[in-house]
Amino acid sequence: MSTPVTKFLLGLCLAFSIYTTTAQNTSNALSYASKLDNHKILLSAVNATELGALLQKSGPFTIFAPSDAAFEKFSNNKIAELIKSEDKRALKSLLSYHIVAGQLTASRMLRAIGRGNGMASFTTVQGKKLTAHLDGYDIVLTDPIGNTARITAADLKLENEGVVHEIDSVILPAQM
Repeated sequence: MSTPVTKFLLGLCLAFSIYTTTAQNTSNALSYASKLDNHKILLSAVNATELGALLQKSGPFTIFAPSDAAFEKFSNNKIAELIKSEDKRALKSLLSYHIVAGQLTASRMLRAIGRGNGMASFTTVQGKKLTAHLDGYDIVLTDPIGNTARITAADLKLENEGVVHEIDSVILPAQM
């Protein structure tokens, strides 16, 4: 094979691999965003902290995703302040408290609650515990302060084998 043909084929392979990687990353990002239609505030916060790249590259993760209504109930002004702040540590801490490593489906949470005599505890990516219990047929999460959030939509699958559970309130790792 002559050198110009080799260079051409190598260039063609390189161009194809760059195109394929870009298309896959775009597909993953769109898929991630499309699963969270009712979570514009959450997506804005995730993008402000650059946690989105981590969530797409690593994982799988379980995300307890507060809806836009949950953020508005929490305090629309407070979350806007955190997103606009130069120092993103408080926002990152808040968001990472809503993430648990691994694929924690509703059925796995129910089994853990059953094995734990009505309570289960999960360690968040932020490092603090989050407890879960049943209230009727609903799984309810409780933070260290005593705030509760009910899972309103469970087991939304992500491309990286992760899981999203929509919750009706923002849970806090500490008083804000």
